Amino acid sequence: MAKKRKKKQSKFSNFISILFIALLISGIFVFYGEGSLTTVDQVTLSDFEQHVNEEIIKDDKITISGDKISYELEDGRKVFTYKEAGSTLNDFLSAKQRNDLDVNVQPDNNFMGDLLVSVIPVLFIVLFFLFMFRSAQSSNNQAFSFGKSTAKMHDKTKEKTTFDDVAGGEESKEELVEVVDFLKYPAKYSKMGAKIPRGILLVGPPGTGKTLLARAVAGEADVPFFSISGSEFVEMFVGVGASRVRDLFKKAKRNGPCIIFIDEIDAVGRQRGTGMGGGHDEREQTLNQILTEMDGFEKGDNVIVMAATNRPDVLDPALLRPGRFDRRVIVDKPDIADRASILDVHVKNKPLADGVDLKKIARQTPGFTGADLENLLNESAILAARQNKKKITQKHIEMSVEKVALGPEKKSRILSDKEKKITAYHEVGHALVGHMLPQCDPVHKVSIISRGQALGVTWYLPEEDVHLYSKEKFENELCSLLGGYVAEEVFFGQVTTGASSDLQRASNMARQMVTQYGMSDLGPVAFGEKDHEVFIGRDLAHKRNYSEATAAAIDERVQEFIDKAYKQTKKLITDNKAKMKEISEDLLKKENIDREEFLAYFKTKKTKKKANSK
Repeated sequence: MAKKRKKKQSKFSNFISILFIALLISGIFVFYGEGSLTTVDQVTLSDFEQHVNEEIIKDDKITISGDKISYELEDGRKVFTYKEAGSTLNDFLSAKQRNDLDVNVQPDNNFMGDLLVSVIPVLFIVLFFLFMFRSAQSSNNQAFSFGKSTAKMHDKTKEKTTFDDVAGGEESKEELVEVVDFLKYPAKYSKMGAKIPRGILLVGPPGTGKTLLARAVAGEADVPFFSISGSEFVEMFVGVGASRVRDLFKKAKRNGPCIIFIDEIDAVGRQRGTGMGGGHDEREQTLNQILTEMDGFEKGDNVIVMAATNRPDVLDPALLRPGRFDRRVIVDKPDIADRASILDVHVKNKPLADGVDLKKIARQTPGFTGADLENLLNESAILAARQNKKKITQKHIEMSVEKVALGPEKKSRILSDKEKKITAYHEVGHALVGHMLPQCDPVHKVSIISRGQALGVTWYLPEEDVHLYSKEKFENELCSLLGGYVAEEVFFGQVTTGASSDLQRASNMARQMVTQYGMSDLGPVAFGEKDHEVFIGRDLAHKRNYSEATAAAIDERVQEFIDKAYKQTKKLITDNKAKMKEISEDLLKKENIDREEFLAYFKTKKTKKKANSK
């Protein structure tokens, strides 16, 4: 209806514009048209009398139209003059002069001009008021529609998304199959007295495909699908958000069965009563209206609300209780099998060269989400096109993996020979320590080509997805993080700023081992509480629930873990100085060493040397 109204208003505006231009052109033509066709000079009435006396009027013919006297001189010049209103030729010509003239009297033909002169101003005034009226009416319509929902309804005629378009996440899809079945066959569930969840909350990290899953549910069920972002409810005017919520649910009930999808619901669904914005805060009013609408569904209204968020910890408890968002579907990062399936989906429209192994790429991309993998293949296609290749090769994809995971190469950053040598020994220190310790991930690549902020990179890749980490693994990871620091100290007698990020990561890991994971002799105690209320940015406030003495004990245990890792790392590098030097010198020449080349430096390629943990 709104689109039709806008079209009518547009047609009316076009009609007014055309009418205005037509009247303007007509007026110009009437008043100035004749003068533009022929050249006619105006003379005085005395000149006219003189022309009569001198008998230079051609054929003695004159034309009288109203008060206008027109005639042509013998030299071909056309002239005209005006007599006084109400006067006749008898008033200024003698009888003889009148008898010598051939007078042609014509009716006044300026009727149209007079009409336009009188009508055009009136028309302008009428058109002006009409235009103002339509503008005011349009503004009123916009004001009245300000509280209307801005949700977009998915067009069924367009290509719809189904579960076949969603690779991986089989468990998540199984959770949603019930929703699809209920929307298709609601009577089957109502006969059994079963109630489908009214609200389904999709929870997962960014880029894992929560919105895609919601579209797939709508596509499979073939029902109307309303989508809106949580931020679209909130406005600077109080009450607008709640009004939009009411309008959205009213539309959904009219189109039921249907699905309402609210993306990033944490924009309006944060916990209430935090003291931020007061009790009449617009966001809280919007949330209250959502709670009321979800709990107030009338019987038989087959409306399902789906929402997505990556911050379920900040949502209001009333939003998560049974009867509202009472089902939570976890959309986690894909594992290696899911990553391979996702890659298969995203390469459908891309020409791949023979020999491309997507399973190998899946092994090289732990922690990548579906969006990351889509971006990875897009970068591969861009790289192949830039090199004027007709197909995407395995090398293109692997180079894109490095670009996405580690950052683009900075070939313009030129290091001095000394800095390059320190960087080489630093990276080999990481790689050698990680290779010698059993719980560290295998070394995938060592490089001294600058990427992002790093001057060099040591890349570890796990052989399989890991979900649990032991104390021994953390201790080995601490050693690998300190490998570059210790290598600089052993071979150059001093350390540089290149190890700053390694030291920060090692310190954070050691502190988490003590305060969160209970891996120290302080016992199975978690120190510190997280405050879920976000005040500034994305950081969570931490509440300290331990004494100063305990804080000192925590610092002491953290230092013990770091010292232990430092000693173990220094022993490993000191015992393998010759191997370190050999690999580092080759790295200076090659700039890159891959996994096969790195393993070739060691006699045993498949087993790791057990390091003395003392």
